[in-house]
Amino acid sequence: MKDLKEFTIPFVGLKLGKHQFNFELKKAFFEHFEYDEFNDAAINLDVQLEKMSTLLEFTLDFSGTVNVACDTTNEPFDQEIAGAYNFVVKFGEEYNDENEDLLILPHGSYEVNIQQYVYESIVLAMPSRRVHPGVEDGTLKSDILDKLEELSPKATDEEESPEDENTDPRWDSLKKLLTDK
Repeated sequence: MKDLKEFTIPFVGLKLGKHQFNFELKKAFFEHFEYDEFNDAAINLDVQLEKMSTLLEFTLDFSGTVNVACDTTNEPFDQEIAGAYNFVVKFGEEYNDENEDLLILPHGSYEVNIQQYVYESIVLAMPSRRVHPGVEDGTLKSDILDKLEELSPKATDEEESPEDENTDPRWDSLKKLLTDK
């Protein structure tokens, strides 16, 4: 996959200390990764780079909204998203990104691309179940919700009767254990 140039940060000319970078992430960023679960995206990303003599420490803070489909009704809605992610860049003999919180760059490197860390931290910050706010508070009117309500099991008087008269006697002795104290 080709690197996006705007997420390549040259650190060789930076002084020791903290440096700020700001990015606006749109749907095109996620399309670059062939991630199609977002209908639209508007995320602000603040990157803080702390340059030290032997390593670089990155802090990614992001917040915004992504338009996704509801898992229950498939209706699109804007999901709030926010999060932070920290990782360290050290220098070694060869490139190594096996550890998710540590990136090792070869000695002599002068820039680092953070696009993969940005992408993964945002996708992992999404809730596993995406439910339209109108479903939770009951204000969303949808054909799917009406059909789900129609098909949901209803309690009847027969089901609420305490116990069936013809029970297996083996179960009766086990039920006594529940009431013995």
